[in-house]
Amino acid sequence: MSSPTGPASGLPVRMPRPRQPGRHRRPEPLAAPEGAPALVLAVPGTPSTTARGLAEEVVSIARSELPGLDARIGFVDGDDEEFATLQAVLSHAAEERTARYEQAVAAGVEVKEPEGPVAVVVPLLAGPDGALLRQVRQAVMDSRVAAELTDVLGPHPLLAEALHVRLSESGLARADRARLFTVATAADGIVLASVGGEEAVQAAGITGMLLAARLAVPVMAAALDQEGSIASVAEQLRSSGSQQLALAPYLIGPEVDPALVAGAAEEAGCSAAEALGAYPAVGKLALAKYTTALGITPQQSQGTPAH
Repeated sequence: MSSPTGPASGLPVRMPRPRQPGRHRRPEPLAAPEGAPALVLAVPGTPSTTARGLAEEVVSIARSELPGLDARIGFVDGDDEEFATLQAVLSHAAEERTARYEQAVAAGVEVKEPEGPVAVVVPLLAGPDGALLRQVRQAVMDSRVAAELTDVLGPHPLLAEALHVRLSESGLARADRARLFTVATAADGIVLASVGGEEAVQAAGITGMLLAARLAVPVMAAALDQEGSIASVAEQLRSSGSQQLALAPYLIGPEVDPALVAGAAEEAGCSAAEALGAYPAVGKLALAKYTTALGITPQQSQGTPAH
């Protein structure tokens, strides 16, 4: 039993940890501001249960980084039955915000009328794809909802980290920068496969330079959706001395048919790593786009140390 002054005699007393003074004090975790807009993840490509599961993992990562975050998923090519369209998700978010305000007013609570964007739409794309981004923009316009559309997730050093990890998981790259152990199948040249034409290739090339610095092997970007691009880049790498190539998809996953990646690897005559998928960096970057749009900054670390 406990007494009014503390635990009964003989029981350990748990004292609160003192706040660490000075600049090394851990920052207080940030939560989403009350009434903040929803983060709506715009998922491109053909809707599927696999794509939805991946998107759910991404928004779960974002929620873990920013407690209280209202995160939703809208499919660019949804059917509003099994897979909600981006337009429908935005309209629903707007209706909910209006309903909350009206309920508060009816209950006699003094509240400000909602203003600013209802949602911040983050495209689930590693690089720019003009055709897909036009679809996303059109869906936002058709919803007639005040929503802010962010840029795509890359280029970014965290995506270079994610590519490195995916390559190492497939046995196509060493897992550490120090190269303390060897991988028999490690590639000495990387074809970085993107979609979205020449603009996407150039953007992928920026992340590719960061990946090349991590792996100490040449990395060249190519377009999955341009005939002959993959084979041409593979030939350039081989002519410059690379003997064992690997294909690294600079893709989240849902935006292309997996058969396209498999065909590209066959065309290049090499093995392929998995797409980026729901790697933690993807969720963190989606959240970073959201918080930047709103002018708030989570205190959590934006990356993980390299091993």
